Order: sequence, then C-alpha cells, then structure tokens
Amino acid sequence: MRWTVALVAALLLAGCSVISVDLSPRIRPLEEETVEGRGDAKVLLMDVSGFLSDDTPSGVLTIGTPPPRVPMLVRLREELKKASDDPKVRALVVRINSPGGTVTASDIIFRELETFKRTRGIPIVASMMDVAASGGYYVALAADTIVAHPTTVTGSIGVIMLSVNAEGLMQKIGVATSAIKSGERKDMGSPFRQLTPEERAIFQSVIDDLHRQFVAKVVERRKIPAATAATLADGRIYTAEQALGHRLVDRIGYIPDALDVARQAAGLETAKVVVYKRPREYRATYYARTETDMGTFEMLSKITGLAGGPQFLYLWAP
Repeated sequence: MRWTVALVAALLLAGCSVISVDLSPRIRPLEEETVEGRGDAKVLLMDVSGFLSDDTPSGVLTIGTPPPRVPMLVRLREELKKASDDPKVRALVVRINSPGGTVTASDIIFRELETFKRTRGIPIVASMMDVAASGGYYVALAADTIVAHPTTVTGSIGVIMLSVNAEGLMQKIGVATSAIKSGERKDMGSPFRQLTPEERAIFQSVIDDLHRQFVAKVVERRKIPAATAATLADGRIYTAEQALGHRLVDRIGYIPDALDVARQAAGLETAKVVVYKRPREYRATYYARTETDMGTFEMLSKITGLAGGPQFLYLWAP
C-alpha cells in the first residue's frame, strides 16, 4: 500500500512530464583477460570472424535480456585503440575465420590494421582458421606473416555482386511495379526487372575496378608478380598447402604456432596472451571468440541484395 501511495504521489508531482525508465542493456568498456602465458609483455589476440560488415548482427533469440551487440568495425576499432594506448602490447595476432563480406568493410579492417602497425611499430600475424577467403584473405594481407591452419580454405580473390530477379514471380501472381526515375539507369539492379546488357556492362566495369584493387594488394603485400597474381585471382579457393605453394601464405600451423611467430617477431622470450572482452563474455582460452556472426537469413538477404539493394562483395559465396 505504501508503495502504491508513493508511486501516485510521484506521478502527481511530475505533473505533465513524462517519466521514462531505460532498461536497455549498457555496453560496458572492454576488459583485458589473460588466457595463457606469463611476463610483462603482451601478445594481443583479436578476432575477425563471420560476415564482414559494418552492420550490427541481429543475433539469435535468447531468454532474458540479451547482451548488447556491437558492430564488428566498432569493436575492432575499439580494441586497436585500447592496444595503441598500452605499451606492453608488443605483438598482435589476428585470428581470421571469415568467407569475406562487403568490399568496404574488408578494406576498412585492412586499413585499421595497417594504420595500427604503422603507428605502433609492432608485428602483426594473421592466423587463418576454417575459412579465410576473399575479404577474409584481404584482411590477412595487412599482416607481416600469414599462418594458415592445415585445413584452412583460403583464396577466392575476386568480387561478386548477386541480385534477385523476381519479375517472373510477380507476373505469375499479378503484381507489377513502376519506377519514377530521374534517369534511365537510376533503378539498375532492381529485383523487379531484368538487367539490360548496358546495365550489366556498367556493373561489370565497377566489379573489374574493385578486382584490380584487390589484386594490387596481393602484388604489393605478397611480393608476387602482377601476371602471377592475376592468374591466381580468378576466384578459385585454395587449401593451405596450395596457398603456401603459391606464396599466398607464409607457413602452415596452429594458433600456438602463430603466437610463437608473434613472440619471435617481437623479440620476446616470454609473453602473456591477452584478449579484450566485455563483462560476462567467456574468453578463457585462445579458441574462444567474440560472437559477431549474422544469422543465416540475414546474411543471405545482404548477399542477394534483398537488404538495401545489390552490394559489391569480397566474398566466397558458392
């Protein structure tokens, strides 16, 4: 009864004002956790996993209040900023398990890693897991050394744009669309009609230019002749052994091997391996990772252009 009276009194005192209570989960600052090793120096282990995008993943249905989800690019930038401010971080290992993603997200991650390496002057090692293809491989090119797991699938150097043509289906169900546009090409890529040959050529020219940028990165970072890189960059995938033979990676090994490479490159005999995590995240070993994957339907929607229209992708999407 007392609580009821107090609540009524508070509402009366508030007058016409609106009382709101924000119950949304707060995003806490990153915390450092040591997963193994000892010493004063640190090797930071960072994740690049799932579809590379600047969107916030929707996650899966959970019971209770779900943890807040941070866009991949935001998290990576936050981790690199925290590492930049810590002189004890002497090397960075980027664990990659990704088929790629949007062209822009892949390029932003590459640039953030490259900028971090230049400003801090510490070695970066890429550790490839199941898949490090297309945009995943593009990101790995920022590393000084690329270590592929024995069962890694990599490569798929190229660009793809997928779109859905629902014109036939709409005709069957008796639905039609009309576009009022300022120019003939304004609705090119629309899922409601076929591409014209001229429009296809325009899209192809964009894809060709983005592909040249990718191949140029391979030539620059891997020291591979341009003609050889062009041959390798026809979209095919490679096993770890094949990638090593083509000089797309530096060695084959496991995460401990990548950590050893990082320690040696930094001139460290001992170092502890650290990760950055949010409170309540489980990161007790170097196999635990941050959950940033999109749902299957969400990723397919982006790939096929159902979410926001056609996109140019550095993506292995068989």
